[in-house]
Amino acid sequence: MAKTPTQISEAVAAVSDSAAASATQGIDHTVATLKDGMAKAAAGFEQTQAKMKESVEKAMKTAEQVVAFGQGNMEAYIKSGQIWAAGIQEIQKKFAASAQASFEETVSTLKALTSVKSLKDAFELQAGLARTSLERTIAESGKLTDASFKLTEQALAPITARVSLAVEKFAKPV
Repeated sequence: MAKTPTQISEAVAAVSDSAAASATQGIDHTVATLKDGMAKAAAGFEQTQAKMKESVEKAMKTAEQVVAFGQGNMEAYIKSGQIWAAGIQEIQKKFAASAQASFEETVSTLKALTSVKSLKDAFELQAGLARTSLERTIAESGKLTDASFKLTEQALAPITARVSLAVEKFAKPV
């Protein structure tokens, strides 16, 4: 069965049309796949960009909190130093007043010694001075110790508060 030239032409045209349709369909499929891939890439990029922005915002917030916390620590150290300085001045005033009273008592006893009539009176005055000086020294050292402990406690209060805050703030699970 020989085919006529018209039949061959029609068969070639049909194959050509079929090949053109397949090629067009392949190109359309490729274009659609590329468009879909580009859309997915753009969505992924936007999602990555959003996550990056969120991470940067969190980092900035954390940095601001760290700076604010550091500033609070510095303020606590300054306040502690001020309390300490004022307390030391007060202790020095008390010590100076005690030394002045002791000096005045010693001068008074020395004046009294110049007017004693017997050696026994001189020994009694000297023994009285020694006894009162020792009693005053013991009493004043107790007061000084108490004042020192109280001052230390007061001066450390702002720092202790910051440590408590740090433990509370940073001991939270992330």
